[in-house]
Amino acid sequence: MAQRIDKHGLKVDSQLADFIDTQALVGTGLDGDAFWKGFSELLHEFGPKNRALLEKRSTLQSQIDDYHKAKRNQPHDRDDYERFLTEIGYMVPESGDFEIDTANVDPEIASVAGPQLVVPITNARFALNAANARWGSLYDGLYGTDAMGALPPKGGYDRGHGARVVARARVFLDATFPIEGSSHADVRRYYVDKGVLLIDDMPLKNPAQFVGYRGNPKAPDAVILRNNGLHVELIFDRAHPIGSRDQALLADVRLESALSAIMDCEDSVACVDAEDKVLAYSNWLGLMKGELSETFVKNGAEMTRKLNGDLGFTAPDGTAQTLKGRALLWVRNVGHLMTNPAILDRDGNEVFEGLMDGMITTLIAMHDLQREGGNSAHGSVYVVKPKMHGPEEVAFAVASFDHIEKVLGLPQNTVKIGIMDEERRTTVNLKECIRAAKSRVAFINTGFLDRTGDEIHTSMEAGPFSRKDFIKRKAWIGAYENQNVDIGLECGLSGKAQIGKGMWAMPDMMAAMIEQKIEHPKSGANCAWVPSPTAATLHALHYHQIDVFAVQEKLKKQGRRAYVSTVLDIPLATYRRWSEDQIMREVENNAQGILGYVVRWIDQGVGCSKVPDINDVGLMEDRATCRISSQALANWLHHEVVSHDQVIGAMQKMAEVVDRQNAGDAAYKPMAPSFDGVAFKAACELVFEGRDQPSGYTEPVLHRRRLELKASL
Repeated sequence: MAQRIDKHGLKVDSQLADFIDTQALVGTGLDGDAFWKGFSELLHEFGPKNRALLEKRSTLQSQIDDYHKAKRNQPHDRDDYERFLTEIGYMVPESGDFEIDTANVDPEIASVAGPQLVVPITNARFALNAANARWGSLYDGLYGTDAMGALPPKGGYDRGHGARVVARARVFLDATFPIEGSSHADVRRYYVDKGVLLIDDMPLKNPAQFVGYRGNPKAPDAVILRNNGLHVELIFDRAHPIGSRDQALLADVRLESALSAIMDCEDSVACVDAEDKVLAYSNWLGLMKGELSETFVKNGAEMTRKLNGDLGFTAPDGTAQTLKGRALLWVRNVGHLMTNPAILDRDGNEVFEGLMDGMITTLIAMHDLQREGGNSAHGSVYVVKPKMHGPEEVAFAVASFDHIEKVLGLPQNTVKIGIMDEERRTTVNLKECIRAAKSRVAFINTGFLDRTGDEIHTSMEAGPFSRKDFIKRKAWIGAYENQNVDIGLECGLSGKAQIGKGMWAMPDMMAAMIEQKIEHPKSGANCAWVPSPTAATLHALHYHQIDVFAVQEKLKKQGRRAYVSTVLDIPLATYRRWSEDQIMREVENNAQGILGYVVRWIDQGVGCSKVPDINDVGLMEDRATCRISSQALANWLHHEVVSHDQVIGAMQKMAEVVDRQNAGDAAYKPMAPSFDGVAFKAACELVFEGRDQPSGYTEPVLHRRRLELKASL
């Protein structure tokens, strides 16, 4: 039983109370009693409003279920469906045009396009890696992955593969920073003369791309270039010129990579109680104070990782300048749904975790606002708000931050909001959602997996859905992605905020990522998610190829490419000529993905990891991927595409597969042959009770089952 301390009517777990009183508050200048009083007011005033918003979600879902039941086996009538959704208040009318007026937004968000990382805040090493991923080695990214078509042979350095890496890097330099009358492949010397970069005595075709250098201008240790707002650092090895294999002594090409990173308190973590929340908040505090470090053992050696410093250099005019050495950090709070036992209100109810996150993560960010050279150069705090349903819920988030800023003594609109466009009610009301946060919004982003999971749950009664791979081929998904960009541009986000795209989920498949993910900047998105620092470096190549802001200017002239009628096309199976084998392959694929993720979540508290799929291909899995898989199976069960016994059989069969895939993990607990562990039960519950889960979310089941397991330890 947790020990609790009374704080103005709140019953706060002693671990959390101690963290706030002795760590988070210290150095902010805030009075502790006034903080807790304001925190209590927030939770007691906004808690009932939060609960009412969730009740409205449930009411709307019941009305939509009844509509589809009444229309079962009838052709889908778009106009009738839109009228119905408007009548019940699910869709709201679009008001007049407007542009956001968000102020004090850092350039990494407003004016420079580039990759964005998302990492679990509870893993300090991952958090540091992400923060330090502002700069990455192109040589390492090309050499250590399949980016050039094949991995290098294991065991030592492969000279031939290394030569191909160097040649590929020179191709990038020629395409991005061309030289008058020459090629980077032929260069023997880079030097600076009278503020001009000369390369074998020849200038760049665009001399303005030269930003600066480090060391002796006649033999610099580094040369810094810039294209499309992104910097590239050429590193020279002056210490070992004799026998060097590179005639220009070019030792590496470093790219400005992850301009921003999201420290995630939500989808990629397993935080179910005060112990978990304190870990998350402690790491966020370390980042905001610039003090986070992590010691670990790698290849038999102990290593300590900490935040990188900024990069100093000399500008062409001889002045000393710096470039930021770390990604700009967002923090993703929990959405409106979940409560957490870390704090109980005056009536003994768990408080809403999203409100708790909002107050505590903003409090912690004050440490950054009070220091030089920290996260935000413009005095802003960046908070991603996920899983909001429509403009009312966005307005609620805005009002909660109004209150938080007053309690903390911060100027209004210090907190900037990122709106995740991942729920259908937000998608069809996106313009009004942005309007509700027009002085705070600094980010909108599409999320295909959560959006699909919500689509299946919302339209559960409409009929059986297509198989997952075919859902992605339906017209609605393209309309959804295009509309997000177009409405963002209509609302004036270009040059003021990020318009983002979702995750590349295959971290080992970089060649495919390089081939395919260029479509994100081509679509007008000025950031897109990547699963690793290496992926950020390789994805940065795309932002050198594509001037995203020029793309956005063209799109603004075209006007909106997609409309709600297409977005509301429900991706049902148009015909059901599936063989038994096709059906069971789909069921087993979903079952394996659910089990592979859930077993680590429940048993080990791992909220996001690379999970082998049914074909042993490593995929990044989080609650969004689990949501779509569980809802897909729940839908097929409901419409009798498969039977209860078939799904149970598939779950047990795939549990054995997952056990085999995790055989090398000493901490892993096999699910077979008993199939009676908490993790296996949780996975089955997600499927068999999937229709009853609010919006199809996995969190209620996962949190309850994780708490059950922790209580048994």
